[in-house]
Amino acid sequence: MNRQFETYNKTRDPAIREKLIIEYLPVVKITAGRLAVRFYGHVEMDDLVSYGIFGLIDAIDKFDPNKGVKFETYASLRIRGAIIDNIRRLDWVPRTLRQENKKLERAYTELENQLGREPKEEELAVKLEITVKEVRELIGKSQLAAFVSLDEYMEQSHEHSAAVSADRKTSRDGNEPETELLRGETKDMLIQAIERLTEKERIVVTLYYYEEMTLKEISKVLSVTESRVSQIHSKAMFKLKMRLGKYFSAAGW
Repeated sequence: MNRQFETYNKTRDPAIREKLIIEYLPVVKITAGRLAVRFYGHVEMDDLVSYGIFGLIDAIDKFDPNKGVKFETYASLRIRGAIIDNIRRLDWVPRTLRQENKKLERAYTELENQLGREPKEEELAVKLEITVKEVRELIGKSQLAAFVSLDEYMEQSHEHSAAVSADRKTSRDGNEPETELLRGETKDMLIQAIERLTEKERIVVTLYYYEEMTLKEISKVLSVTESRVSQIHSKAMFKLKMRLGKYFSAAGW
C-alpha cells in the first residue's frame, strides 16, 4: 500500500486517489460512528460520513509514507478534524443553548459548594426552577455547546499517535516541557474524576475512549438503546468537565 501512496505522491493520478478513497472509506465510517455518540438526535450519520470524506481526501493528499506512520492512524485524525470543523462552521448551536449551559454549570457549582457533594438531578431542577426531565435534556444538550473540549482531551490522551509526534518534531518550542507537565497533571486528575462516576458511566467512558467502540457497539454490549448510551455519555462528560474545570481551562481544552 505504501507503494501506492508513493506513486500517487509522484503522479497525483485521480484514478489512484479514487481507489484509495474507496479502500479507506471504512475508516471514515468507523470514525463517524464513534463521533455519533455526541450528536445523537442532532446530526445525521450520513452527514458525519460526508464531512469525514473531506478529511480522508485531505489525508490522502498529505500523507507521507516515508514517516513510518500507519495511514489509518493519520487518516483517522484528519477525518475527525474535518467532521468537527464542518460542524463548527455550521454554527448550529443556538445562543440560547449556550446561555442555558452556562446557567446549568453555575447552578451545579453553587450546589456542589453548598452541599459539599455532587448535586442530584432533583436538586438541580429545584435550583433552576425546571423539571427533572428538562435537567436531563439540558445535560444531554450541554456537550453540544462545547463538544470539542473535554471530549477532545479524552481522545488525545488515548490516541496520541505517531502522526502527531512526527509533526511535533518540526515544531517544538521551549514551552513544551511545561505543556506536557500540565497535560500529565490533568491526566491524573482525569483518572481520579473517572473513578467517581457511576458504574454505567465508567463503562461507557471505557468502551468509548479506550476500547474505541462505536455508539451501536456500546448499545449492544449494555443491551440499551443508542439514545440511552448517548445520554449516559453526555452525563459523564458533563460531570468530568465540572470536576476538572480549572485544569481543563488552563490547558486550553
